Amino acid sequence: MAPGLYDASYEHDACGVGMVADLHGRPDHDIVDKGLTVLERLAHRGASGAEVSTGDGAGILVQVPHRFLVGAAEAAGFSLPGPGTYAVGLAFLPSEGDDAAKAKKVVEAMAVE
Repeated sequence: MAPGLYDASYEHDACGVGMVADLHGRPDHDIVDKGLTVLERLAHRGASGAEVSTGDGAGILVQVPHRFLVGAAEAAGFSLPGPGTYAVGLAFLPSEGDDAAKAKKVVEAMAVE
């Protein structure tokens, strides 16, 4: 009987994470390059399904590029608050008619919430 909640009999081989970081918290494009290399080398873990042109959502997590987003926001005609006071997201919405309008409203409501 295994002590606690851990039971080694449930262990099995699985790979799927790689981490690259600057231990001093300095942003650097080299970290992104290395992260992409890690992701490429994890292809053996089954990161592509039956359709090899799409993946399982594997990707890299990076800091919010505040300076870049400030410039993009200004170019779009609005301003952003200070770093760390807003969120960034990506939503894939329908592209046609009423479905697109409904989906946009749902995303907007969630963002406000």
